Amino acid sequence: MPQSREKILVAMSGGVDSSVAALVLKQQGFDIAGAYMKNWINEDNIVGDCPWQRDIEDARAVAEKIGIEFRVVNLMREYSERVVAYLLDGYKRGITPNPDVMCNREIKFGVFLAWARDHGFDAVATGHYARRVESPGGAFSLVEGADKNKDQSYFLALINQEQLRAARFPIGHLPKPELRRLATEAGLATAAKKDSQGICFIGEVKMQDFLRQYVPDEPGPIVRATDGQVLGRHRGLHYYTIGQRRGIGVPSNADFQKYVVVGKRAADRALLVAFDAPDAPGLFTSEVRVHSLSWVGEPVTAPCLIEGRVRYRDPRVHMEFIPDPENTSGGSATVRFREPQRALASGQVLALYDGERLLGGGIYV
Repeated sequence: MPQSREKILVAMSGGVDSSVAALVLKQQGFDIAGAYMKNWINEDNIVGDCPWQRDIEDARAVAEKIGIEFRVVNLMREYSERVVAYLLDGYKRGITPNPDVMCNREIKFGVFLAWARDHGFDAVATGHYARRVESPGGAFSLVEGADKNKDQSYFLALINQEQLRAARFPIGHLPKPELRRLATEAGLATAAKKDSQGICFIGEVKMQDFLRQYVPDEPGPIVRATDGQVLGRHRGLHYYTIGQRRGIGVPSNADFQKYVVVGKRAADRALLVAFDAPDAPGLFTSEVRVHSLSWVGEPVTAPCLIEGRVRYRDPRVHMEFIPDPENTSGGSATVRFREPQRALASGQVLALYDGERLLGGGIYV
């Protein structure tokens, strides 16, 4: 299909990245339209900024400026069922879910992509800093964005080949300063807009404030992991994650040493802490189990040496990947890191790489 004939729906969040994604595709001659995904409205008055109305206005202004059709797609029910429920269930069970990764798989390249196809579009474009590359055999690979400071391939670790085939990442080759320059030159309303740091499509709402609204407090003891001494009380394990140093609520009795969260004990709802040091029990991990494996292309079915990103913004690290014998999509594996990794939280995502190429991902047990 000629490029000019391919019909693409651009997910426009009201930010500068998706604005320039639409601009680039328009300049390249594609038949495009813009759409804002209405996924969440702050009806419960959670503390924080949930600027969906302003974001819609900004996205619409950009669409009008570059001369494309714009619409609002209501996915609030699907978002609540597939992302919010997953998020709250995870915290209630004492793990640390990743709503941004799940939002990409279930919403942007899930129900939003299905909506786009139902309305005559061939593909969906987003403002992710990632690149989609076609292989000689007709399959597609996903590689890191050219701007390593902004690369977002980690958040795409759980999408599959069918989703990638219909995905477009128009800004993956751009460094952020160049993207800002293009937006300014085009006179886009979002050119100087600050990047969002909030929960995927919820807004500038702190996770603790969000959880406080929906997850009941279940207090328990704060226990020093090295000797079992009770140091204080906490309001609920869901407010803490492994590796957390701030907001624990117990003072250190040693000079130049601070407590860090090293574990959670479900039996008595104990929050386990220790002084932040390499020998803190449970803080560093050389071997970990991952489940719910998902692959961008062909699954890795034999033990091998690959790289992994243990969390967003961390560099890729070397590791041995040992899939379980029955490993398929949705399978599990053991991972052995060349160097111990700090604060791997159950429920978070391990992204798997071959150099810059994203292979897939799994969830820490």
